[in-house]
Amino acid sequence: MHIAVIGTGYVGLVTGACFAEFGVFVTCVDKDAAKIESLKKGGIPFYEPGLEELVGRNFKQGRIKFTTDIAEAIEDALVIFIAVGTPPRGDGSADLSYVDEVAREIAGHMKSYKVIVTKSTVPVGTGERLRTIITETLEKKTGGKVDFDMVSNPEFLREGAAIEDFMRPNRVVLGADSQQAIAIMKDLYRPLYLIETPFVIANIETSELIKYASNSFLAVKISFINEIANLCEKVGADVSMVAKGMGLDGRIGSKFLHAGAGFGGSCFPKDTKALLQIASSRGVELAIVDSAIEANERQIRLMGEKIKAAIPDIKGKTVAILGLSFKPNTDDIREAPALTIIQMLAEEGALIRTYDPVAMENAKKVESGITYCADAYDACEGADALAIVTEWNQFRNLDLARIKDLLSQPLFFDFRNIYNPARMKEFGFKYYSVGR
Repeated sequence: MHIAVIGTGYVGLVTGACFAEFGVFVTCVDKDAAKIESLKKGGIPFYEPGLEELVGRNFKQGRIKFTTDIAEAIEDALVIFIAVGTPPRGDGSADLSYVDEVAREIAGHMKSYKVIVTKSTVPVGTGERLRTIITETLEKKTGGKVDFDMVSNPEFLREGAAIEDFMRPNRVVLGADSQQAIAIMKDLYRPLYLIETPFVIANIETSELIKYASNSFLAVKISFINEIANLCEKVGADVSMVAKGMGLDGRIGSKFLHAGAGFGGSCFPKDTKALLQIASSRGVELAIVDSAIEANERQIRLMGEKIKAAIPDIKGKTVAILGLSFKPNTDDIREAPALTIIQMLAEEGALIRTYDPVAMENAKKVESGITYCADAYDACEGADALAIVTEWNQFRNLDLARIKDLLSQPLFFDFRNIYNPARMKEFGFKYYSVGR
């Protein structure tokens, strides 16, 4: 089978590479000619473990190719994935202008039956919106003689673990009103049947809502445990044990019960706000989701306040920040808690030294007034305090004696709870964690 993936961003490139690994012939399309040329030479525009090798292998074996020619890609493909960005507007709603544009381009080049799939995260009703756009465009071009089906197939890829999530997903969601389209999509995902992956077959609207509801629920869960962590600090409880006691209940589960500096990234902040806007436009109040967003914003700022409270004369003092990406194993700094904390401290006159294994180049594009360092120890050199904001594995086993010698004050802020408080006390640190 031949497929086309329109958009070579995070979702599009991972989707294309993984389908190629399944033995499908994939054409990835992007308007950015420089990006396409870089991809042909093996350049990956973002950091994702294992993706460079996956793309390189399948490109060499001829199962994936890259082009700016959308007409050629559409002609060869039976299934066309739309995987372009849906950035948030000022009111939190998703900007569908790129999706609409791609739909018109697809319709402008269609000559035979196609299955058109939304892989981008889109609001409820987008499938029907695109059906209308494509139908109207085809009417003008061919008199409506070309048939097509719409499918919603939301992605559930975690940055840093995207390939594993695609190859061994806990479910595949397909939204369609055509049995032919469902059969084609099942054939495309046939390798997953061998590992008994559950398939959820629904109408398009249900499929579109599943993605937003899933991410919003996880965001609520994170915000909840962070608020419990704040209570733990006031009553002398340990949030890690509270979370363990909760997580052992099968109705709750242990995942996403890790207290910390709050969530960030390209999905949770954007999708929770978009879901609120979708609900509001239908006259529905989602008070829990709204509260989760507020709690998360408050949690991030609380981390900055902890540092400021421990260093009351912070103007002119240096704080070492370890971790800039919103989570480990990615260079994505969108909505990253570290950036908010850095801005809070800089506004008070603090000097910032920072290190992140892969995200510093992205950070330099938005934060120029800070010092980027060679490694964690370089960042700590002469600093008055250290704050771990992203739990990269290399930060989990630092040489604590060396860190203490490098710092001018033994202030250690562990905003991901990766160190043992008793051990930190033995090393002579004034140790701050979250909820312990």
